[in-house]
Amino acid sequence: MIDLRIKRLFFDRQKVVRAVDKAKRAVLSKAGAFIRTAARTSIRRRKGSAPPGSPPHSHVGLLRNFILFGYDRASDSVVVGPAKLNKSASGEIRRGEQTEAPRVLEHGGTTTVTKFARGRSASGEIRRGELRKRRVRIKARPYMGPALEKERPKLPKRWAGSVRG
Repeated sequence: MIDLRIKRLFFDRQKVVRAVDKAKRAVLSKAGAFIRTAARTSIRRRKGSAPPGSPPHSHVGLLRNFILFGYDRASDSVVVGPAKLNKSASGEIRRGEQTEAPRVLEHGGTTTVTKFARGRSASGEIRRGELRKRRVRIKARPYMGPALEKERPKLPKRWAGSVRG
């Protein structure tokens, strides 16, 4: 009888650990969803390129629609960002080659742009359908970093009251 009363004064360690893990997964998943939403809404559908320093414009919708998040059990964290796509800017699908556009847009850098030639060459030959490749330097147009910074102040409030037993 006395043992039973003493045991009630202490907590069940496994139950607490399970409750904390469950709450951690829920809070991190919600945070990932909010960061993803902030990144998606920052990318607006517009013609032309965005000014450097502001989020990129969406023309086709691939970048905006393929920003995903997922909880990583191995590192107890959430990963948010654009998925790697096997589609080039010109729309052609290439086997084994992945586009580097999301990384270059976020941080800036150089990349190869492939376009279909239109019209005539300097010598007057028709070059329609011919692929032209060239290296271009792209200035940073961050969209993931600002989304994280927008949601960062709200993260502690999401933890409040999240552990329930």
